[in-house]
Amino acid sequence: MKKILLSIMLILSFLQADQTKSLYTRLGGYDAIAAISKDFHLRLKADPQLGRFWANRGTDGMERELQLLINFLCASSGGPAYYLGRDMPTSHKGMNINESDWKIFMKHLNETLDKYKVKNPEHDEVVNFIESLKPQIVE
Repeated sequence: MKKILLSIMLILSFLQADQTKSLYTRLGGYDAIAAISKDFHLRLKADPQLGRFWANRGTDGMERELQLLINFLCASSGGPAYYLGRDMPTSHKGMNINESDWKIFMKHLNETLDKYKVKNPEHDEVVNFIESLKPQIVE
């Protein structure tokens, strides 16, 4: 009986330990977030409606933007990265991002998370976090 109780306690401690890990860790760390971010960024740039935000941008500027995105997501999900970019309202002011743009943006986010097989609860945590930024981005 003691062995069974000990086994149950051990299993429960493993399950509980997994839930206390940061989203950063549960997503797979820097490399996983970087891969997801790169794919997502490529989708956004290639989109017929959203591509206008990257029109006439140089390669260096787009690479910097991608790195800022990776750092922002890593830092925001509990990882060891530092985000040194501007805040969301400042970064997006004057871009005239509208509700239609936001819906397409979120569609690409969900498709990217699905491609990388991000399951719940992590999938919902990422989507909810990004949705929480909407008031700071959409004009």
